[in-house]
Amino acid sequence: MSGPWLKEAMSSLGRMHAADRMPHALLIHAAHGTGGDWLAGWVAQLVLCPTAAHGSQTADRPCGRCASCRHVSQGQHPDLSWTRPLEDSQQIRIEQIRERCAELALTSHQGGYKVAIVDPADSLNRFAANALLKTLEEPPPRTLLVLVAAQPSRLPATLRSRCQRIAVRAPTRAESLEWLTSARGAGEWEAVLDILGEAPLAAAALDPAATAALRSQTWGLLEEMRRGRADPVLAAEQWSRAELPLRLACVENWLTERIRAALAGTPQSAELRATAQPRRADSVINTPTLFRLLDAVRELKAALVTPINRSLALESLLRSLQA
Repeated sequence: MSGPWLKEAMSSLGRMHAADRMPHALLIHAAHGTGGDWLAGWVAQLVLCPTAAHGSQTADRPCGRCASCRHVSQGQHPDLSWTRPLEDSQQIRIEQIRERCAELALTSHQGGYKVAIVDPADSLNRFAANALLKTLEEPPPRTLLVLVAAQPSRLPATLRSRCQRIAVRAPTRAESLEWLTSARGAGEWEAVLDILGEAPLAAAALDPAATAALRSQTWGLLEEMRRGRADPVLAAEQWSRAELPLRLACVENWLTERIRAALAGTPQSAELRATAQPRRADSVINTPTLFRLLDAVRELKAALVTPINRSLALESLLRSLQA
């Protein structure tokens, strides 16, 4: 189910295909959870669907009903492949790309396009990106390579320059809420989006009530921690066992809200001083400390893909907050 924020990108791609101007490589720039992977699958349907072939001008393109479209949606089409990081890795490796490029060089099973999707492309390691560049420089005929990336700047400039870039705009909060309610039913989606940002497809994978409860619990413990009433060692041990990425998103959201309050000069900003007890109301708000904590949270989120001691790293973060 596509969201309205994807319609512009879909329309642009549909016009390219109808005019027989589909490039050999696309770079879909989409923030996490906004549907970049869904759009990549839709493009695969577009070029592999028989009713959309040969630049058909039909509005029902791709049809979504034929065997080809169904096989694409089920991940079973013989001329479509997906490349993602392996389970034990956070990177796409050179061996995966070499295998994929070798497959693209073969004749298609159904006499049309061969499509390869790399998602997320910004997880390509340096060697894999270089191997992919060779195929982009000399693409086999009737092939389409689709890269999906939230951070295209992490890809080599030489690779980006050989792709047609398609930017997916971020949905508005109203669009996100409407889509989630339609797709999943009523729920505390506002709270979920407050944590994740405008990432409705990522939000749809969560239980809204449980996520809102987790945020409330996390925020409550952070307040206790800030007042010196909670044990950072015990909290770090408990948090590191389950739902740590989501808890860190809650911490990031908590800090962001307090930074906004401090910069806006709201009464809440009186609680944001570095000392244990608030100083006089005319003293300076210590917002730089909040920004440093926010940076530390984001660094820890990025480090979760590495073999770190999560409990110790989280304990250090919570002690910084308590200080």
